[in-house]
Amino acid sequence: MPNIDHYRSDFIAYLESKEQKKEPVNLYEPISYILNLGGKRLRPVLTLMTTDIFGVDYKQALDAALAIEVFHNFSLVHDDIMDAAPLRRGKQTVHEKWDVNTGILSGDAMLIYSYQLLESYPAATFKQLMQLFSKTALEVCEGQQYDVDFENRTDVSIPEYLLMIQYKTAVLVAAAMKMGAIIANRSSQVQQDIYDFGKNLGIAFQLQDDYLDAFGDPKSFGKQVGGDIMVNKKTYLYLKALELGSTTQQQELEHLFSIKPENPSEKIATVKALYIKTGAVDQALKEIEGYTQKAFSILDQLPIDASKKEMLAQFGTSLMKREV
Repeated sequence: MPNIDHYRSDFIAYLESKEQKKEPVNLYEPISYILNLGGKRLRPVLTLMTTDIFGVDYKQALDAALAIEVFHNFSLVHDDIMDAAPLRRGKQTVHEKWDVNTGILSGDAMLIYSYQLLESYPAATFKQLMQLFSKTALEVCEGQQYDVDFENRTDVSIPEYLLMIQYKTAVLVAAAMKMGAIIANRSSQVQQDIYDFGKNLGIAFQLQDDYLDAFGDPKSFGKQVGGDIMVNKKTYLYLKALELGSTTQQQELEHLFSIKPENPSEKIATVKALYIKTGAVDQALKEIEGYTQKAFSILDQLPIDASKKEMLAQFGTSLMKREV
């Protein structure tokens, strides 16, 4: 089987071959811009790898992989508008480089295009892919709304937060893998198992992303470090710090998450110190490891040979050790 870099390079070549350069330029240029900003291409790689692991030529999954990547980037364009984020992968966000209206419209076009890409599959496969894709798209919207709602709530629980990141992030990782199993025409049980593997890996991935948002290196992370703190997002770190902190620490955190100062650097530094002092950072790292191990335990059930299970395990391990 090819290695991860081979899947990624083949996907990028396919992405470039499908680039749309047409009128109106201000609709399609932002799409090319966001799709070419880079990133690990996690989701499309998973679709190609899963198809290959289940014994079907992974090139048959290129359209599905591109659909997942286009959809993911559509959600980033709109998320960045909602978060007023200045950077994405170290570059200007679409709405900053162009304007908010362009970001909304180009994002809408990306959503439509992602569905069009699935039209290349046979009718039975197309139906399954569309059902999964639509379900996933709606869950991503639900997750994003929970995320927005939580900014103004003071009673968010850790289970609610975990549900939010499952919908906002993990279901798309899970769907990327299940699409590979659908294209490979595997049983519904195998499809569910690989979906559950991806879901648990996706939750671990998002918890890691939240950790890196506060403690990552801004040069390698590619986003504004402390961005979640700036906009008062109740991440796992925040909720765990509230749970474990003293009354004084709880009050300080709640106050800091009720304000948006003009110069946020002091707020970010104070919150990060509280995350460390309360033990929230240690607990977050344990939670990341826990969900990673849940994912790995599902591998035992999959009807594939040991070398392919090891490949999935190594990929999951590499995600959890990343710094970006």
